[in-house]
Amino acid sequence: MRTRIDPETPSEWSSAQPTIDDLREAAAGCTACPLYLNATQTVFGEGPADAQIMLVGEQPGDAEDLAGHPFVGPAGKLLNRCLAEAGIDRSRVWVTNVVKHFKWIPRGKRRIHSKPGSVEIAACWPWLEGEIRAVSPRVLVALGATAAQGMFGRDFRVTRDRGRFISSRLAPYAFATVHPSALLRIPDEAMRDRETARFIADLRTAASAAM
Repeated sequence: MRTRIDPETPSEWSSAQPTIDDLREAAAGCTACPLYLNATQTVFGEGPADAQIMLVGEQPGDAEDLAGHPFVGPAGKLLNRCLAEAGIDRSRVWVTNVVKHFKWIPRGKRRIHSKPGSVEIAACWPWLEGEIRAVSPRVLVALGATAAQGMFGRDFRVTRDRGRFISSRLAPYAFATVHPSALLRIPDEAMRDRETARFIADLRTAASAAM
């Protein structure tokens, strides 16, 4: 029997055991925070339901909002390349975000990313928690500060704790690294190459823990 989920009050079913299909269907109609008003659609996580590695970013970007799939824009393309270099098949990884709607501000004809706030992260938390419970990954990787603080607490600092496993009720192994979009913003090519290599090393850490 399918779990009936009210998308307007996701916090009320956080103790239930919905499937990924239940969650995806309900999340499509989520109105728990105002972000849905200006977003094209909910961008739910994707991957195999038995994935051993779950990667969690901040929120969908412009390309993801239009396509309805996570990590398909420039950062997603870089993530794909880095996963491949780390020996990880993206088709075997669950990819998602702590916030499921694109938060943006207009700049001419462009939609510019705007960092989600604590209220929006809290409103979306039941969706992510449901994903984690349903997939039950062995390794949980936060990509960037927003995801890390949303999952591991507001005092967590990626600059201090990057790549180091921490104790978490969410998964047997959990740690944080940078978001691939941060690598794209590094203007110096040599520094960008070094930081990309560090990111790949972090992904290899995830791969080793998933074995």
